[in-house]
Amino acid sequence: MAVKVRKSEKKTAKKKTSVSSKVKDKKGSNQNFQEIESRFTALKKVEAWGMNHYSMSHVFFPESESDFAGLFRYANASKTKITFRGGGCSYGDAATNQRGLVADITKYNKILFFDPKSGVLTAESGVTIKQLWEFGIEKGFWPPVVSGTMFPTLGGALSMNIHGKNNFAVGPIGDHILEFSFMTPDCKVHICSPKKNQDLFYSAISGFGMLGAFLTVTIKLKKIYSGKMKVWPVNTNNLQEMYDYFEKEYKHSDYLVGWVDAFASGKQIGRGQIHKALHLQKGEDKDFPENCKLEKQNLPSTFLGIVPKSWMWLFMVPFSNNFGMRLVNFAKWISGFLGNNKPYLQGHAEYAFLLDYVPNWKYMYKPGAMIQYQSFIPKENAVKAFEEIFSVCQKRGIVTWLAVFKKHKPDPFLLTHALDGYSMAMDFPVTKRNRQKLWSLAKEMDEIVLKSGGKFYFAKDSTLRPEILERAFPKKSLEKFKALKRKYDPKSILESDLYRRVFGS
Repeated sequence: MAVKVRKSEKKTAKKKTSVSSKVKDKKGSNQNFQEIESRFTALKKVEAWGMNHYSMSHVFFPESESDFAGLFRYANASKTKITFRGGGCSYGDAATNQRGLVADITKYNKILFFDPKSGVLTAESGVTIKQLWEFGIEKGFWPPVVSGTMFPTLGGALSMNIHGKNNFAVGPIGDHILEFSFMTPDCKVHICSPKKNQDLFYSAISGFGMLGAFLTVTIKLKKIYSGKMKVWPVNTNNLQEMYDYFEKEYKHSDYLVGWVDAFASGKQIGRGQIHKALHLQKGEDKDFPENCKLEKQNLPSTFLGIVPKSWMWLFMVPFSNNFGMRLVNFAKWISGFLGNNKPYLQGHAEYAFLLDYVPNWKYMYKPGAMIQYQSFIPKENAVKAFEEIFSVCQKRGIVTWLAVFKKHKPDPFLLTHALDGYSMAMDFPVTKRNRQKLWSLAKEMDEIVLKSGGKFYFAKDSTLRPEILERAFPKKSLEKFKALKRKYDPKSILESDLYRRVFGS
């Protein structure tokens, strides 16, 4: 059946830009691009999610396939550099462009088709994970892979090949894509699947938007039989205990995620708490499907029914320092013993979207910013490498305020970050005083990751350098990506600040 969503809002007021409205196409004839240019916003601040980087850019909002084609024709003729932006959830400079235009796909956001029997859904690439789960849950379906926030778009999710707390079991989102249509900068539309146009399928997914634009995406949603999941909280005394629990339980779990207290040292280094979750099976939930209704799944807007959650970050500000965060981490670990290993039921959105539970929590880092450093280490080296990273952070006096531990498995995508091992995602505050020291710390951590056989993740990165990229990713994969870039984008009109930072212009 065809499904329509609310029409996009009216276009923003037309503003003049500094780009000439007449340029020459590849045949040398004059072509009028005034209609495209008239939809560019005035120069505006386009910020990384972590607030650590921004560009002053014109922004264009494509709303149809013809808009993407018109934009590509314009860029090829005018040599304009384009960066695609979805929900803007990348921590660093993946969706900013200091040398050109930002194409924001969030208005290209219709769900086009859904089969209620199979769970197969087709949508435009600007559809968000929020739209997916809200559309599917009352019908008994849930997205097979979600990030810690519900606001990435499908196009952005595929570009970065996002993973979730179930990566060890189901792989990244790319493993659940049946087909997508993809426009390369020559305006050709390619239909890609695991069996058709395989090179593009496995490289566009993970290619961080540098080969073309996702148009429509067909994904298979997961059938669920309850609006709740069964969750076990388990406290661990150090990272080795956490690792051992993961290795013992992952075959019997749908989701596993570990929170780590990075301030702990000595025999307690890497202590923390695990949350294991299982889907309820058919017939186990007497309240199904009633508890799948949106009003019973949406995250509450207030704390204790009184304080708006949009204000909650203000209460976190007094703890926005190393001493405060040491107390918060210790208190969280101690409180974990109250419910240790006692299962409870929790809604899907409440378990999945922890980053959305307190809106704007990142503002606690102001007037500075934040970066996330996420590394992926083979399982045989994971505990030792992450213990070394925590020790180095403590010695340098820059300890991560939030650390998250996850288990992964390899996947077939060209620039994959995944491997048979574990990741640690670490949030660091950025200030004018500590920025240089923090980037130096990142270089130290890079060397620990590389000597341990590890990898990095473009969606989270803010500090990676070209020489580290060359050492972290297989040479054949990088050469193939560069060859595909020359083939599909010979004028290199697709560039982001991230691309220039790690690949060069």
